[in-house]
Order: sequence, then C-alpha cells, then structure tokens
Amino acid sequence: MDGFLDTPAGPVPRVRTRLSARDRFQTATVRIGFGRNDFKVVPGLYCVGSPSAASPVIVTGNYKLTFDAVRRELCGLDVWLLVADTRGINIWCAAGKELFSTDEVAFSVTRTRLAEVVSHRTLILPQLGATGVAAHVLRRSCGFSAVYGPVRASDLPAFIKADNTADEAMRAVTFTLRERAELIPVELYLLGKPLVVALLACFLLSGIGPDIFSPGAAWSRGLAAACATLAGIAAGCVAVPLLLPRLPWRHFSPKGALLGAAAGMINALAFAPGLLEGTALVLWSTAVASYLAMNFTGSTPYTSPTGVEKEMRRAIPIQAGAALIALSVWLAAPFA
Repeated sequence: MDGFLDTPAGPVPRVRTRLSARDRFQTATVRIGFGRNDFKVVPGLYCVGSPSAASPVIVTGNYKLTFDAVRRELCGLDVWLLVADTRGINIWCAAGKELFSTDEVAFSVTRTRLAEVVSHRTLILPQLGATGVAAHVLRRSCGFSAVYGPVRASDLPAFIKADNTADEAMRAVTFTLRERAELIPVELYLLGKPLVVALLACFLLSGIGPDIFSPGAAWSRGLAAACATLAGIAAGCVAVPLLLPRLPWRHFSPKGALLGAAAGMINALAFAPGLLEGTALVLWSTAVASYLAMNFTGSTPYTSPTGVEKEMRRAIPIQAGAALIALSVWLAAPFA
C-alpha cells in the first residue's frame, strides 16, 4: 500500500508496483506450496500511480500471486485495478470453476461504484479468464464493455500503449521449460504426507514372509520398495514436466508410464533381489509415475476439461490395476 487516492466513490488504496522483500519471500514459499490455499488480497478497487477518470481499468483476481504479477508490471502507469473475488484462486482456474465469471465482474463493478470513478465504460479483462466471462452479458449487467488483454501481465504496458490492441505474440500461450519447472515444487510439497504413509507401508509390507515378519527383510526389501516409490515420483513429478515436449503421445498418463517404467527398471536392476521383486518394482514405479503425471493436465495449454476427464476415466483403472498387481507380486515373492 502507498496511501489513498480520493475519488467520487471514496478513497481508493494505491498499491506499489515494486515488490517488497516480504512479497518475494511469500511468493517463494507459495511456489513451494506453503500457504497457497489462503494467499489472497481483499477484493475491491485499487489504483497504481495517479489515475484520472479517463485512465484504463484492469480487472484481475484476488489470488495474491496473480495480484502481485499484475501490479509489478504497471510501473510508470496510471491505472485502476479492479480485483474480483476469485476466492484466492488464479484467473485460469477460477474461470474454469465459474468463480471469475460475468456475475462476479459485474458485481465488482457495482460494489466499487466504478461508474462514478471513471468516465469511460471499458474493462481490460485477462485473456485466460475469457472462458468465464461473456462480454455481451457483462455489458447488459453493469454497463461496461470488455476488452481482453494479453496472456502475460508483462505485455500490459505495450497493450495499453497500443490503444488496447494485442499482437499475435501477446495472444500466444507458452509453456516454456521455466514455466514447467515452476510447477514441480508445489507437486512435491503436496506429496509430503502421502509419501510418509507410503514409505512406512513399504517397509512394513516388505517384512511379511514365511517367518510372518522379518525385520531384516523389512529393511532390505523395504529399501528397494521405497526407492521404487521415489523413482516413480521423480519420473511423474519432475521428469514429465521437464521433458514434456520431447515425450511421445498427447495424453499425460502414458508419458508418465514411459518414464516410470524406465526409472523402475533402473531401480529394479540396482535393488531387486529377484525376478518377481523386480517385476513388482517396475509395475509400481510405472503406476505411480503415470498417476502423478496426470496432475499436470490442468496446468498446461495442451488439454481441455473434457479431455482430462476422458483420460482419467481410462487411465485410473489401469493405474490401480498395475499397482494392485505390483503389491500382490511383491507380497507373494518371499513365498515363491
């Protein structure tokens, strides 16, 4: 915050465009996964610089990561920033969940009394939120027309300078190596508790044998099973997003299965005490990697909601079957 700007609708908070050390620290922790479910700002009308009644109005959501990404690109501009209540969810996901919607944007316009603050009737909406907002309905609802801005916030200054006109590059959705790598820490963080349970189960189940339970077998076989689990996670959560453009097939589950099988084979050669155990380890790593790879389907420009649902209906039964076979073979191996 950097003070307030008096308007006919009351004082409007002015926000800084330069992120503080605290902002950067919070961004880093949220990227990892800490506090990501409650990382939001208060919805409402904000301003950058000293906007007038003729200054542009940029609409965004109240997920603070999104809010910060927008405001830091507005240095040197005088604009209004209308923040809709997306329940602390990014614009793309909020539009898909009908949280960033025509009604929500219209409600934000009405609640902030925006018509009393600006003399024009144009809103610059994020392009990735277009699936949630019907421009013609929005105009009837609140009297403001919609112009869809660029994909990336970094292009907003050039977009505004060009009289709200986007070139082809501004409309293109990218998924670069850096953008894919940013998804990895969150996925690994979310696996924290399930991983602890999985590793504990690996050691306990590995000790079952002809002697009912063997601590030595629990350690030796459990270590192999734990490494197979970690290999599947590394393949599905790390290797798949990094190698995504290089991997065959369109769907994510076979991409994960391919890398999971490769990682499982390496792990089996290194740790498996026998053929049955090796087969179980490969199947387990393949199932884990294939399942985890599907987590990225909602984070990419490669898929559609219907395509994701179709893939999940087909892939999850196969993944569950492979995991069940792997478990059965692993438990049966000591008795063979």
